[in-house]
Amino acid sequence: MSNAQASVLARSVRGASFLILLQIGSRALTFAVNQVLLRYLSPELLGVSSQLELYGISVLYFARESLRVSLQRQRVDSRREGDHGPRETKNIEFGRAQEVVNLSYIAVLLGPFLAFAFATLYIQKAGPAVLNIPYVYQSLVLFGLATVVELLAEPCFVIAQQQMLYGLRASVESSATFTRCVLTCATAIWASTNGQNLGVLPFAVGQMGYALVLNLVYYGKIWRSSYKEGYSLFPKHVSADISDYVLSLFYRPTLTLSINLYAQSGLKHLLTQGDSVLIALFTSLSSQGVYALASNYGSLIARMLFQPIEESSRGVFGRLLASANAPVSKPAESMQSSTSSENPPDHTQTHEESPSANTPSKSPGSGIASACSYLTTLLHLYGLLSLFITTVGPTIAPLLLRYVAGPAWSSAGAVLAVYCYYIPLLALNGILEAFVSAVATPAQLRVQSVWMLAFSAGFAISGYVLLQVYDYGAKGLVAANAVNMAMRILWSWNFVRGYLGGQGSKLGSVECLPNIVSISVGVVVASYLAVLRQSFHGGYLDLVQTVAVGGLYGVVL
Repeated sequence: MSNAQASVLARSVRGASFLILLQIGSRALTFAVNQVLLRYLSPELLGVSSQLELYGISVLYFARESLRVSLQRQRVDSRREGDHGPRETKNIEFGRAQEVVNLSYIAVLLGPFLAFAFATLYIQKAGPAVLNIPYVYQSLVLFGLATVVELLAEPCFVIAQQQMLYGLRASVESSATFTRCVLTCATAIWASTNGQNLGVLPFAVGQMGYALVLNLVYYGKIWRSSYKEGYSLFPKHVSADISDYVLSLFYRPTLTLSINLYAQSGLKHLLTQGDSVLIALFTSLSSQGVYALASNYGSLIARMLFQPIEESSRGVFGRLLASANAPVSKPAESMQSSTSSENPPDHTQTHEESPSANTPSKSPGSGIASACSYLTTLLHLYGLLSLFITTVGPTIAPLLLRYVAGPAWSSAGAVLAVYCYYIPLLALNGILEAFVSAVATPAQLRVQSVWMLAFSAGFAISGYVLLQVYDYGAKGLVAANAVNMAMRILWSWNFVRGYLGGQGSKLGSVECLPNIVSISVGVVVASYLAVLRQSFHGGYLDLVQTVAVGGLYGVVL
């Protein structure tokens, strides 16, 4: 493994650690606040709040996701300072920083239009039970404004992402999350104390606080860096080369890739959030609240652990495998008023003329081997963790929910138990799709979009059958999600194996799975817990026994 690849992996590990700690801290805080809010909320209000959250997530996703993925695939110039000289290398870095800032403003401009369009659609489709809730219109407007404000921080985010400033991201997002939790909780408690029925307005107030703090802290930290390093956080002309730049602002290959990714990202979002859409269409507000609680608790591990690893891994794959793919970005050829006249950018260096510009290391094959080894290790660790979750989770999760959420939410326990079998699929799909998004060509992404459309149809049909025909409720929706996720995993697994095989490497199934001893012990423990559940009496002893068995199994595993 070259020094450059070792550096990428080391920075990725540190970055994933920062993001995991951020997720743990923010989720722990959110968890604590939710325990307070559950004392003031009915299942119906929680159901509406989950709809508004889906509205905000949808606006943000369609505005920025395809741009974020394409910018993560932007080629990192790895030519050494000795090849250019320190000043020329800095000019190249500043040009690339300005490129990503310029592209981020596309998301900023899309935000208001998407917020208005989705808000209008929500009002048209919402039933009387939703629209009669106090302050629901004001809450929807405030959520929409919060998403627009949050998108204003996108230029700072893409700089932090490009420069792998994970510590900065952790500090900024943790501050914003803390503000959201405090405002949401304080508003709900104030309303209850003063006899006011604010409906879901506390959630909207908290979301606006999150967006404002995100901007204040991000710009406060990134602004000084931009001034010092010579790029602007506002759109700025990068190059007069109309063949490679649109309006002298946007690097054409990256912009084209974003457009190709946009449709696929939309389908992926529908698949990811399709459960929220289906349950909103086919179930009552009370059932929506129960599912929202179960899915929020059930996805804690996915959000705290798997999501940060997925984000950092996408960048790792993009860098390690850059030599096996066509370049997506090139150095800016000119920067207006950002470099000194005595050190102009080198117009003679192009992708075609400089082979080293397209390779992150001296040996492309070593990058393939490093990426394959990294992926295999992650999948094996995911397999061990998934084995533990599916063995112990269905027994311990309902017991924990009974104590943290109160008896009023006991019906969510059975849903949470089923959700434990869905978590491993979330983990596996996330890391495989991170690999796909990092290396797939536009043509391959279009093929994936077609398959995504087929998976969407299959998910909608299975969801309708399980919810409407068989009336399985929230548990049926989890099962439909699992079927959909399994189809996505199968497609991504075949793609990854085909890609690595074409590069002379191999991803083995056996190496990714837990060994037979671990699986056998898991079967024994799961059987024992199933028998143990028959003797539960609803007391603390049930929880103690389950924790003891789970802890012993964890040590053995």
